[in-house]
Amino acid sequence: MNTWATWTTQGILSGHGGVRTVEIGVITGDLTVHTMWIEGEARLTVQYSGALDWFTVEGSPVAAADEAAAREVHQHMVEAVKTGGGATAPQA
Repeated sequence: MNTWATWTTQGILSGHGGVRTVEIGVITGDLTVHTMWIEGEARLTVQYSGALDWFTVEGSPVAAADEAAAREVHQHMVEAVKTGGGATAPQA
């Protein structure tokens, strides 16, 4: 039984208003979303695609009881980035 998992989606063009991060505020443009599920939490980070630095999505981590729930959180975050509007971590 897996106790952790990760997902990465690259090349997401953010909607107007981008994504809110803890470290640097709003980022926009061509972004990559990475989710790590560990210890019942989905930990969401975002970066400018191709960059080295990762930033914590505001509202992360999100409770996710199992791998399927964490995968759903990741997909919701990808859609939120596309929508923009200062997207934050989706709450379960």
